[in-house]
Amino acid sequence: MRKHLLLIALTACQSSPETVATAPPAVRPAVAAAAARPRLLFFGNSLTAGYGVEPEEAFPALVGQKIDSMGLKYEVINAGLSGETTAGGRSRVDWILRQPVAVFVLELGGNDGLRGLPLTATRQNLQAIIDTVRRRSPQAQIVLAGMQIPPNLGQTYARDFQKIYPELATKNRLPIIPFLLAGVGGDAKLNQRDGIHPTPAGHRLVARTVWATLRPLLK
Repeated sequence: MRKHLLLIALTACQSSPETVATAPPAVRPAVAAAAARPRLLFFGNSLTAGYGVEPEEAFPALVGQKIDSMGLKYEVINAGLSGETTAGGRSRVDWILRQPVAVFVLELGGNDGLRGLPLTATRQNLQAIIDTVRRRSPQAQIVLAGMQIPPNLGQTYARDFQKIYPELATKNRLPIIPFLLAGVGGDAKLNQRDGIHPTPAGHRLVARTVWATLRPLLK
C-alpha cells in the first residue's frame, strides 16, 4: 500500500519551489484510483509534510506503518503542504476532498500564529474547513490537532491562539490532539537546526501522540 503523509509548520516557513510546483501526493490520480479502502487523510503544513526528513520518517508515515502492523485496512494519505496557512487550507480543501475520506486529521494554524495573523480569521478558516469536510464526506471522523506558539507576540495573543483548538473541538464535538508537538516542541535534541521542525526522533514522538487520539477511532 502506497502511503503519503502530512504536518503543520510551526513557523512562517516559505514553501520551496518544488513544493509549490508539485501537486500534493494525496490527490494524484493513481492514488485516487486505488482500491476502495477507507481513507485516512492528514491535512496540514510542513509538520505533516515532513519537512527536512525522509517521507517514511514523518509522523503520518509512521502512523501508517502502525496501521499496517495491526492489519487495519486504511489508505493513509498525506496532504501536507509546507508554508500552508489556514486560509490556504480553506482554499484547497474542496479540491483535496474530491474523493471521500473516513478520517480527516486537521493540523493547521501554526503559521497563522507565528505570523501574527488575526485570530478571528484563523478560527473562521478552521471552522470553514471543518464545515467543508462535513459537507463533502458527511460520515468522516474529523480529528483536530491542537497547536501552541511561543509568546513572541505577547502572552495574550499566544494564550488566545491556544484556546482556538479546544473551543472548536467542543463546538463541533471533535476528538482533539491537545498539542501535536507535546514533548517535542522546544527540545533542541528533537528538532532540526531551525528549532521548529522535528527530527526523525521527534517525529516518532509526534506519531505516538497522534496515535493515542487516533487509534480509538479506527475500525
